[in-house]
Amino acid sequence: MPENKRTASGALGGIVGLVGLSAVAGLLVTAAVTPAIAVSGAAASSAITIFDKMPSYLQPDELMQPTTLMAGDRVLAKFYDQNRSPVTFDQVNPVMYDAILSSEDPRYYQHGGVDLIGTTRALLSNARGNDTQGGSSISQQYVKNVLVQRCERDARAVEATDSTPGKTRDEALQECAEQAVQSVGTAGYQRKLQEMRYAIQLEKEFTKDQILLGYLNIANFGGTTYGIDAAARYYFNTPAADLSVGQSAVLAGMVQNPNRFRIDREGGSIFDDDGTAYNKAPDGSIDDVDQSTIQALYTLRDNGEITQDQLVAAADGYSETKGRQLYVLSRMEVDGKITHEQYVAAAIEPITPQITPTDQGCVSSAAPYFCQYVVSTILNDPAFGDEIDDRVRALRQDGLTIQTTLDWRVQDAAQNSMNENAPQSFNNMKFGSTIVSTESKTGRILAIAQNTKFTQDPGQAEADPSYNSVVFAGDSTNGGSIGFNAGSTFKLFTLVDWLEKGHSLNETLNGRMGPVPNMTNSCTGNYVNKDNARINNFANNSGYVGTPMQFTRDSLNTGYLQMAAELDLCDIAKTAKKLGVTKGDGSDITMQYANNVIGSDNVSPIAMAGAYATVANGGTLCQPKVIDKVTANDGSERAIPERTCSTALTPEISATAAYALQGVMASGGTGRSGNPFDGTPVIGKTGTHEGWQTWMIESSTNTTTAAWVGNFEGTEDLFGKYWGGRQLSDIRYVLAADTQRASDEFYGGDRFPDPASNLLRTQQRDLPNVVGQSIDAARSTLQNAGFRVSIGDQIDSTSGPDTVAAQSPGAGSAPAGSLITLSPGNGQGGTVPNVVGQTVNAARGALNAAGYTNLSLGPCVAEPNAPAEGQVTATDPAAGSSANKNSAIVLSIVAKACG
Repeated sequence: MPENKRTASGALGGIVGLVGLSAVAGLLVTAAVTPAIAVSGAAASSAITIFDKMPSYLQPDELMQPTTLMAGDRVLAKFYDQNRSPVTFDQVNPVMYDAILSSEDPRYYQHGGVDLIGTTRALLSNARGNDTQGGSSISQQYVKNVLVQRCERDARAVEATDSTPGKTRDEALQECAEQAVQSVGTAGYQRKLQEMRYAIQLEKEFTKDQILLGYLNIANFGGTTYGIDAAARYYFNTPAADLSVGQSAVLAGMVQNPNRFRIDREGGSIFDDDGTAYNKAPDGSIDDVDQSTIQALYTLRDNGEITQDQLVAAADGYSETKGRQLYVLSRMEVDGKITHEQYVAAAIEPITPQITPTDQGCVSSAAPYFCQYVVSTILNDPAFGDEIDDRVRALRQDGLTIQTTLDWRVQDAAQNSMNENAPQSFNNMKFGSTIVSTESKTGRILAIAQNTKFTQDPGQAEADPSYNSVVFAGDSTNGGSIGFNAGSTFKLFTLVDWLEKGHSLNETLNGRMGPVPNMTNSCTGNYVNKDNARINNFANNSGYVGTPMQFTRDSLNTGYLQMAAELDLCDIAKTAKKLGVTKGDGSDITMQYANNVIGSDNVSPIAMAGAYATVANGGTLCQPKVIDKVTANDGSERAIPERTCSTALTPEISATAAYALQGVMASGGTGRSGNPFDGTPVIGKTGTHEGWQTWMIESSTNTTTAAWVGNFEGTEDLFGKYWGGRQLSDIRYVLAADTQRASDEFYGGDRFPDPASNLLRTQQRDLPNVVGQSIDAARSTLQNAGFRVSIGDQIDSTSGPDTVAAQSPGAGSAPAGSLITLSPGNGQGGTVPNVVGQTVNAARGALNAAGYTNLSLGPCVAEPNAPAEGQVTATDPAAGSSANKNSAIVLSIVAKACG
């Protein structure tokens, strides 16, 4: 166990270091430094002055530590420049302290921070023109590591200017490392003297144990492995507290040249099977470390302490590291830290690493695209620093614990559904799919699933479309996507604006196919259909006269175009922005064209999910959120990205919009196939754009799911292509239903509020008189007035079958959208002429002339003064009435004599 108290010689060393600082520096300079300084033209006294003026206090910085993303109690991902897990003094096996001190600084507890013997030796080597090397005490090495870490923390990429060349952050790291460690000449002396000055002062501020632990926690052990505990876990899959003698000697030997002696790269053996050493280098030489290994092992064999087989096995695979380990073990034996038996046992034991990597980055995450969205948030949000370099440090160096919003229960359901129902790629197209699930009342993103395999290698993604680094659910800022054409999911904004302008869901509009109507846009200029262009409905539906309630249920394009024609496109665009939706590149939606009404703009699934969540949430918009809490490595809480919830719609508008959207998910609605039918009420909307992009968005009062399936590049048609027995265009339904079902299970949902009665009113409209018009003209007149039309049976009329003979109800007023029945004529109708007072023969002639030939005599009354041939007193049907010309006309007469 290391000693904790200074000895008298240690105190004397401290006095020499602190009181006689200039004298010590002068002695060292005179003995070893003067020749080189003389060459440079400086005097020894100048060196002493430099030493006196050097800063004397170094405050160790916070250690670089991995930042960990958490999802519940599970690690989502880690990120680090230095993989480190700091430990306390008691969490390190004492044999590790013995190993590091015996090999690096055996007089550690006796000197005052500077081992003058070792330092003088190093300065002499430097004076001869060699790199500064060796001789540094543990305190000095700790100082050097602190300075290197500070340099690495502050290293920044530099943009090129006319006068200054640019450099990457890696180049900046290399540059600062060289300045801190590999300086030669006068700069090397100054660095060494500065280390001494810092080390001496450091021992005034901290105990020996604190410095020793600080060194073991900061030291590099090869690659990105830093600190003794991370090294023990990486190389041997054990905590620092459980390191063995042999393992401790390996790690202690590693710090001198970490990347040379690391044992995650096998280096071969230096022995043939018969135990004969052979040459490794191309020039036939044997490395010094190999030579020392050979000699040490041969000595043990020749002394009969190990067998020939043990000799061969001892250095198998890691010959250089074995040699370094044997050196450490020998120093430990000399210092009395281990027995000779322990030395032999460790010497013959082969180095057997159990490499246990600590994976980092989203590639190794179980939810890589959610992870990448969080990373984008960190790198773009000022909560993690004003500059990008500050945010990179927060992600890779600050040791933060970031609690994310991901819910594994929903995430697993979404990803499992994706894996089962969507291919990772599809022939001859850039096929993509994503699901995002959010908490409606908070904006917390519960899940992001994607069909592709995550990669951060652009070349891999370019070569194989089943790989991608873009988060399809996100936008250009967070996730790298520019979004996708929204299709009919975008009709939400026309629906909301329609209601906000006081229109009713039950107003009637002519949604029949025809030229796109002209539209007002008070912001960018009106849309005028100069070419009589048409926009089709899905499956070439001819459309109908109907209501917004029906248009929403059936997703009728022509109906929504008529709604938009009664609004202002600029207001519809403002509604989208009010509900948190912009284009995928962050720019505002402008609605300059008619096809913008039905979703030709690119938008992100996360933004669209937020808009529908606002409707489901009573009109409150919550910005998307992926971070719940950030904790620093000292346990204190740090600020998280600001996300707000604010009122975007009135409760009446949101309830009425939800009422219309519930019809989409009911029987007969376009979204019925996406309804989980689990007892939780849901609203929703489908969307299709040109067969290239398909959507299904649905929401309970508590959670919202947006599923997108389509082309992430290109315009291949999804219809008519199948995978797993399902048309690509239909995959959206099962993805949305599976995910919503899972979120309903854990988050539930309530009944949606009743719609506002004033937004359901039936509107009275003037009903024109169309009798006498042609059937086609009458139909057009009535439909344009907002009525539905049916054609009834022919009725007796002088007009023919192409003409309206009657309408029901008749002209006046009627509820908008009412059904008006038109009755065409049959051409057989007529008016019975008035033949009363005429003789029977004259009456017959008049009736025949009017087309009535089916005549008969009826009742006869005898009157002496009546004409002998008889005179008509009445007809049945009566004169002036309408009667089919085939009808029987009965004549009542008076005659002189009846019969």
